[in-house]
Amino acid sequence: MGIDSPRRSGPDTPAVAILGTGSYLPSHVVTNDEIGAPAGVDDEWITRKTGIRERRFAKGDEATSDMAVMAARNALEDAGIRAAQLSQIIVATSTPDSPQPATAAHVAHHLDAPPTAAAFDVNAVCAGFTYALAMAHRMAAADGGHALVIGADMYSRYTDPADRRTRVLLGDGAGAVVIGPSPGPGRVVATRLLNFSEGLDLVKVPAGGTRLGTSHATLDDRLHYFAMDGRGVVDIVRAKLPGLLSDFLDEAGVSKEDIAHLVPHQGNGMMLRTLEQDLALPRARMHTTVAVYGNTGAASIPVTLDDAARTGALRDGGKVLLAAFGGGFTFGLVLIDW
Repeated sequence: MGIDSPRRSGPDTPAVAILGTGSYLPSHVVTNDEIGAPAGVDDEWITRKTGIRERRFAKGDEATSDMAVMAARNALEDAGIRAAQLSQIIVATSTPDSPQPATAAHVAHHLDAPPTAAAFDVNAVCAGFTYALAMAHRMAAADGGHALVIGADMYSRYTDPADRRTRVLLGDGAGAVVIGPSPGPGRVVATRLLNFSEGLDLVKVPAGGTRLGTSHATLDDRLHYFAMDGRGVVDIVRAKLPGLLSDFLDEAGVSKEDIAHLVPHQGNGMMLRTLEQDLALPRARMHTTVAVYGNTGAASIPVTLDDAARTGALRDGGKVLLAAFGGGFTFGLVLIDW
């Protein structure tokens, strides 16, 4: 188990805040009836099991970087920041355009970012955005620069159409934030990143890397598709996250009653209902987009945060908690003074 103690913005730490949010969802809406037929399930079954009514799939000529660029442009516009002002571009994804170069390099190219802007990817699967945001926060606090943090995933290319356990859950999308020096709303207060390796095999794409390369056998055995032990994921999240959250808030000097908004990873609508009860945040409003976008991997938290921000659900001064979990098995917590 790896533990990253909460990093807090103290009185001597330059304030770094979220200056703008943005998102992009592909235009193609995929209904439960459409996606369920090849998997042998119908709308009633999918809705009852997952709480998902529809999701978005990218067009055939779209790549992860294309979605990331669109979300990035929306976030930059919202922040009033130009790409030329960026010091870092970090893309959280487990579905990159290709093994190399980094998807962030494509984003930097299309945004015409300066060569002084570092561009790299982070893969913590569905917790990737919180990992990237924590890293960007520390770098921005150190150098006073602006960072573009993007979560983007295109799971429609990695799910088996016949696998009802995964195909009906996942969709495509991208979300982004711009962070930089600011004492105003959106200040990142504390972050915590963790990994529990006993859950290493709960979420995976078995083949296509250096451990198990591509062959006729791996293709025939469908080992290049996303695979997940759903029950195992629920068990480890329920066993670990409530305690991790309590410790995180205690060490950050914040009570559960202080949390006004919860933005969790949008893994499964039914799971989120249970998670809301487990976390026991009495005054927090839980924000969800899973019913209409499905699980968009690393994009799910920034997409949902952007939705909440743009609909006016977030108020200045309210404490926002981001809570993510993903393959590895990773957890990421971020506390924001909105």
